[in-house]
Amino acid sequence: MPIPPSPAELIDHLVRTRIAGNVATPRENNLDHYRRLAQGDRHYWFGLEFGDRWTDEQDVLAVMAERCGVSDDLEHRTGQDTIDPRLTVAGLERMAAFLRKAAEGRQRVLFATGHPGGLLDVHRATAAALRAAGCEIVSIPSGLRADEGSVYQVADVAVFERGATLWHTHSPAPMAAILDGLRRAGRPLPDLVVADHGWAGCAAQQGLDAVGFADCNDPALFLAEAEGTLQVAVPLDDHVADPRFYEPMTAYLLGTAGLAG
Repeated sequence: MPIPPSPAELIDHLVRTRIAGNVATPRENNLDHYRRLAQGDRHYWFGLEFGDRWTDEQDVLAVMAERCGVSDDLEHRTGQDTIDPRLTVAGLERMAAFLRKAAEGRQRVLFATGHPGGLLDVHRATAAALRAAGCEIVSIPSGLRADEGSVYQVADVAVFERGATLWHTHSPAPMAAILDGLRRAGRPLPDLVVADHGWAGCAAQQGLDAVGFADCNDPALFLAEAEGTLQVAVPLDDHVADPRFYEPMTAYLLGTAGLAG
C-alpha cells in the first residue's frame, strides 16, 4: 500500500486514471439507467425500496449531479459524462469516519463486492486494516446460494461465484442470503457493512449501517444516501483498466481513518 497522498495528489491521480473526471461510462448509459430506475425497474434499485418517490428521471439526474458530479444539463444526452473527483475525495472522507468509528468500537464489519474485477482489493485491504485494529471481520456461513450461484468469501470479502468464475453482479440476493444465513445460525448481524452495488443496497434496506462505492450509472446508492438509508456513497468508476489504480485511493481512505501503517 503506498503512502497516503494529499487530497490534491489524489484528485490528480483520480483524474489521470479516469477513476473520476472524464470517466469511461457514456452519458447515454447514465441517462438510460436513471430512466429505468425512475420507471420502477428493480434491477436498478439494488435491493432498495423507493416506492413512488423517484418516478421523474430529472429528479434522479439532479441528485446525481449533486452527489456524483455528472452534468446537470438536461440537453446533454450523449457523449462524455463526468464524476467530480472532489466529491470522490469527500465521499472517501465520510466513509473513513465510519471506519474510524468501527476501529474504535472493535465493531463487527462485513465486506462484500459485486465488482470483484475492480474493487476486490480495495475491500480486502480495508478489511485487513480493520482486522489489525481489532475489529471482527464477519465470516459468512458456508454453503450459501443465490441467483443460481454460490456466495462465499475471498480474502475476507464476500463475492458471488457461478461456473467457477467470480461474477459482476448488481443483485441484492447474495447479501440477503448472507444476512438470512447469519440469522439462521443465531449469529449477530454486522455493525457495519462496506460494500457496493446490491450488496450495499440490501444491507442498508435491512436497517444496517452501510457504506459503499458507486459508479455514475448506478443511481440507487446515491438516492439512498440522499434519503438517509445508506450512510455513504462514494462516486467513482468501479472498473478502470488496472485495479492497481485504486491503491492510492485506498491508502487515502485508510490514512484518513487512522488505519494506515
